[in-house]
Formats: sequence, structure tokens, C-alpha cells
Amino acid sequence: MAHKRRDFIKISSLSAAGLLFGAHQLRSARPDFNKTPFSNMRPVGSVRTSTYCEVCFWKCAGWVYKDQEGNIKKIVGNDDDTNCNGRLCPRGTGGVGMYYDQDRLKTPLIRVAGADGQQTFREASWDEALDVVAKGLAKIKQEHGAECTALLTHGSGGHYFGTLLKAFGSGNIAAPSYAQCRGPREVAFIATYGEGLNSPEPTDIRDTRCLVLIGSHLGENMHNGQVQEMSDAIDKGATIITVDPRFSTAASKSKFWLPIKPATDLALLLSWIHLIIENNWYDEEYVEKYTYGFEQLKQHVKSYTPEWAYGITTIKPDVIRETAREMANAAPSVIVHPGRHVTWYGDDTQRLRAVAILNALLGSWGRRGGFFVPEKAEVPDYPHPPFPKPARTWRDAMDGKFRLADLALANGVCEATIPSVRMDCHIKGWIVNGTNLIMTLPDKQKTLEAIKSLDLLVVVDTMPMEITGYADVVLPECTYLERWDDLRIVQGRVPNVALRMPATDPLYDTKPAYWIAKKLAGKMGLGDYFAWENFEDSLDWQLKQIGSSLDEMKRIGVKNLPREYGPLYFQDGEDKEFYTNTGKIELYSTAFAEEGFDPLPVYTPHQEPPAGYYRLNYGRAPMHTFSRTANNPNLTDLMDENVVWVNPKVAKEWGLTAGQEVYLQNQDGVVSDFPIKVRITERIRFDSVYMVHGFGHNHKQLSRAHGRGASDSQLITRVLVDPIMGGTGMRGNFVTFRFEKESEVES
Repeated sequence: MAHKRRDFIKISSLSAAGLLFGAHQLRSARPDFNKTPFSNMRPVGSVRTSTYCEVCFWKCAGWVYKDQEGNIKKIVGNDDDTNCNGRLCPRGTGGVGMYYDQDRLKTPLIRVAGADGQQTFREASWDEALDVVAKGLAKIKQEHGAECTALLTHGSGGHYFGTLLKAFGSGNIAAPSYAQCRGPREVAFIATYGEGLNSPEPTDIRDTRCLVLIGSHLGENMHNGQVQEMSDAIDKGATIITVDPRFSTAASKSKFWLPIKPATDLALLLSWIHLIIENNWYDEEYVEKYTYGFEQLKQHVKSYTPEWAYGITTIKPDVIRETAREMANAAPSVIVHPGRHVTWYGDDTQRLRAVAILNALLGSWGRRGGFFVPEKAEVPDYPHPPFPKPARTWRDAMDGKFRLADLALANGVCEATIPSVRMDCHIKGWIVNGTNLIMTLPDKQKTLEAIKSLDLLVVVDTMPMEITGYADVVLPECTYLERWDDLRIVQGRVPNVALRMPATDPLYDTKPAYWIAKKLAGKMGLGDYFAWENFEDSLDWQLKQIGSSLDEMKRIGVKNLPREYGPLYFQDGEDKEFYTNTGKIELYSTAFAEEGFDPLPVYTPHQEPPAGYYRLNYGRAPMHTFSRTANNPNLTDLMDENVVWVNPKVAKEWGLTAGQEVYLQNQDGVVSDFPIKVRITERIRFDSVYMVHGFGHNHKQLSRAHGRGASDSQLITRVLVDPIMGGTGMRGNFVTFRFEKESEVES
């Protein structure tokens, strides 16, 4: 379905009749928020069903309780779940708000153009909408090849649409969270240890004696299990060292807060490595037995003294020495936390290499209180035919770059979508599932350029996010409380599986992702890849392969299995082979050297803010996940807009007052669509400002989120691409204040 132009369409432009029908259906299904406040809701009656949370990637397992009328009332944690230990975070308990959100997508929509060329959406049946998608994909395959399609996804639905796309003949499957979040650390740890960290990270925080958080905001990003373990570790006397230009929640719990100058973290890490080696504070036996390249590293860091680092980081030499000594005294029960959102300045893989090296010197990998050896349940997929091999992938648009990236890059898919003389075929069709690319991908203009180059854009979502306005077809997915889904299979101290089952029937004309993918496969002649009759049959088949059943899982929700592949930690003197070129922990990376990159991390300075500008730092809030929960009726009660943190010195220079609304303008002249309130605080350095990510939505159909606060994504127009793995560093942007909405450059 190609259009000469792809206008943004507001979902609210649908016919009044369609909207009234949806509103009536909601009123008949939802409790009266005024008469039944959520604070008074308790598990009533007896009906509970198993689920796992979809509000963030941690996917804590829980129980959904309903009243005697079948209304969903409350979600609580499953006591047997090692991800949450029976305790959900605010996001998890607020998940019921997703179900009752009046602004949900309610029926399939198809883009149409009137006689005057004006584009709008019209409501459609599922059969018609899926026909349009199937025919659109078939047309792309006939004219360009199946490999000229891509899936961009976040969440559980990615498995079903990924199966569909691979069966179709495309391998272009990317999650923005890789290039925008964790990719550099995975590549860095694979280069060092021969394996990545994955999720949840195997950090043994509960038994650690020293936890170093360098840009990792535990307590605000609410990685549930890790937050609980950090609390336990603090109670047992563990030292917390927080490195952050902002006095974060974690910093408030720390023995040491190092308010580092932004973009200089690698200098501090290299200085710590220098001190650990110079003072013989490293684990000599561990380093000798398990590592490769120690002598090269020793020579490399000789000049990286605390005095050298002080001039770069503004952290005093005695503080650098004292914190290094604190780590050494705790070793091997020490964790230099690798973080999760690590795409900052464009040299992020090398920064995470320094984190990996520091942990290796302290002997923490595979040791109690450091990093444990995780296990994951081996559950076979329901049988299906082998996938065809794609003729081309997104990598063909990369000119041989990013060969060390172990997963597809969302920005690589974008690049491969924009027409270029370098390519004989660019991507012509996208399926976007559960990710609001307009606010998740950096460089909005490049994303829009890619979208306008498409012949077909299909969006599958629960909410009318900004991305839905650019779709040819919108397919409304029901929330995680209304559907079956794949078993949750995650790594941990013990292998385990968790069940998600529907607590109630889907509201409106919404469907689960597995149903959508299976129906599409049938229309595309790919039904053999979804051969189960009912989705429950596939779950029961899988569970019986591991000695369980669907009936058992409905009763218990989570099943913890025995470890099969050895103990939780390395044994004393154990011989161990790592999956690297040398079979050792590589302090000197042979893989990087082979690709022409520095085998040891090297500090390079980064651009400073222009006069009158401040580095834009952004982060998370414990009650929100990215931009996806900004409209949740439960969670907006806890936080309904963001504010910009400004140091008192800066506020005085600009004459700013607490609560004053200002617009933010970045270095390229882009001004925030909406104003943001000022918070004046000593908790942020004078050279930076800080705001929570995920606000400033410009889609009016998000009735609670529209226009609340400012969007940091809109202000991130300078992207610092990591040359090693393609991660998109987003902290090279600077902002200044404007009292009126004016810009120097047309945005």
C-alpha cells in the first residue's frame, strides 16, 4: 500500500460514531474510578490467574485478582518468582491501568485518501485489515524480495512476528533496546569473557560487599530483583559507590558519591585500573589462571594516574584512590555494575570494556558477591518447518561495519530503509510491534525519512502512540492481562518458567499478537509455522517437554527447576575455558584487534557544551517505563509530567525560579514542543541539566499524557555512533533555555 506521501494522522480524526461505540463499550466494562478507588481494591472472592508483567523487560511473575463480577482488581507478585520474590514495583502493581485506559486502540484501522488527497483512517474488520497487510507484504516480495521487509519490536509479541517474518524470508528483526540501550555492554563483555550478560544480569548483589554504580540508576530504573538485593546488601553493610553527575536515589544510599563531569567516565575507570595494578590490589591468582593480556594492560594504563584523571573528571585524586581501595578490600565480592542503558558518547563499547576489565582484575566474574553463573531452562519451540535463508540482510547497507554486533541494529534497519545508491535493494515494509519509534529512536528526522520511504507500515500496539499516526494499517493488540503468551524463560540462579494466561476476555475488538501472527501466516501460505490449533496446546506441549503441564502451571504460575550445568560460582582452582579466541578472559581483546579497533580502552575527550548551553542528561522514574506508561491512569497519579533539574548557580544566571515553565532548545536550534517546569536543586552539576525520559507526547488521543512536560527524544538530534557495534550514543546533546517558543533553526 504505497502512498505518494505519508501524512501523520491523528487517531482522534475517526468518525464520532466509531469513537462513541468504543467509549460505550468501555463504560460497560470498567469500574467507576470515582466510586471504586484503586487504593481500596483488595483481592476479593477467590479468582486469581497467573501472569507476568509486561510493563518493563524484567517481566516479574504475579497473580491477577478479580472480584465476583469478574472485574480485574489487583496484581500482586508470585512468591516463588526469583525475579520479584513476591513483590512488584509501582509499574507492576499499576499494570491494571493499561487494561482500563480509555484511550486504548479499539479496532483495526486502515489509511485511506479522499478525493481531495486528504488522508485519514477508517475502521475495518480484522479480516480486511489482515488482507491488506498480507497483500502488501506479498507485493513487496514479488517486486523486491522478502528480505526487503523488517520487524522492529519490543515485548512478547516479537517472537510471533519474528517467526512470521523469518518464515516469509526476512532476517531483519531488531529491537531498539539493543542499539539504544544494552548493545555496547554485550559486545564488550563477549569480547572480554566470551559471553554477554543478557537479562536479568547475573549480578550477585545480595552477597556483594561493594557495589559500584557508574551511570546505573538502580532505584529509579526499578530493575526489581536488583533493587531488592541492593537493599539487602546495604542492610548487611555493603559499600555503595555511585558515579553520577546527579545526586540520584542510589547516590543517597551510597558511602561515596562521585559527581563526575559528564563524558569522562572512561578516564575514571582507567585510573581505577591503574591503581588496582600499581598497588597489587588485583587478584593475582585469578588473573594468572584465567586472563590473557595482563602485561599489555599494565603497560597501557601506566600513565592513567589519579592526578591525570582529576584534570578530566573533576574527581579528586584522594577520592579516586580511596574508592579503588574500597573495591580491592571487598574483592572478589565486588561488582562494578555494567548498567543497562549504556549508549552515551559514541565510545561506549570501550567504556564497557573497561568495566569488564576492572571486574576481571578484582576476580569477581564467577565469584560469590560478584557475577554468578546463570542458568536458563531449555524449552523447545513448538515444531515448525525450517526457516528459509534470507538473500540479504540489513548488514548489506552497512559497508562491512558493525560486524561485532551480535544482534540486529534498529538504526541499521532505518539506514537500510532510506534509498541509497550503495544498495541494490532497500527495505520497503515494516512491522512495528510495541515500540513507539518516534520517541525511542534517536534522530527523529532520520526515522521519519525512513518511514516516508516505505511502501507498507504496519503498527501493532495497545495505545495510539505517535508511531501509529504514520501507519498504513493499525492492528490493536489487547493488553497482557487479556491474553495467553509465550512462557517466560529467563536466566537466573535457578532455571525457571512462568505462565501468562488471560485474566479476562479482550476489551473492544482487540486481539493477542499470537492470534494476529497466526492469521497473517494463514493468509500468506505460512500456516505450517503456527501449526497448533489453540495456543494453549502449544504451551501444554512445551511444558510437558520439561516435566510440567499447563494444568500445573495454572495452579502455581512459576516453576523453578534444578540446575543442571554446575554450581553457581567457580570452584577454587577450577580449570575454566572461556569462549574467546584465546580461551581466556581477554584483558587485551584479540577480537577487537582483528577488526582494527583498539584492543585496550583508550580515553578520548568529548565535545564540551557551547557557552550558555548545558549537557542534556536524561533518565528513568520508578513508576514509568520509557514513554509507554505516560498515559497509564494509575501511574500518572504518581507522576504526570517531568521537570528539568537546574543547578542553583545556573538558575541565578538565568533568573529562573522554581516551578517556572521554560522551553528547551538544543544545539541544532530544535525547541521542545511543550514547556517544562524548572526544579532548582544542588543535586545536579552546573554544566548539566536532567529530565526524566518519556514525556512531552504530542498525540492528543493520549488524554493524560498530551503536552505534559517536554520530550528529551525531540532534543536528541546529534547521535554519536559507536564505531565498534553501531550503538547510538545520545548524550552528546546540549540545551539552553527559552522563555518563548522560538527557534534559531527550523525544526
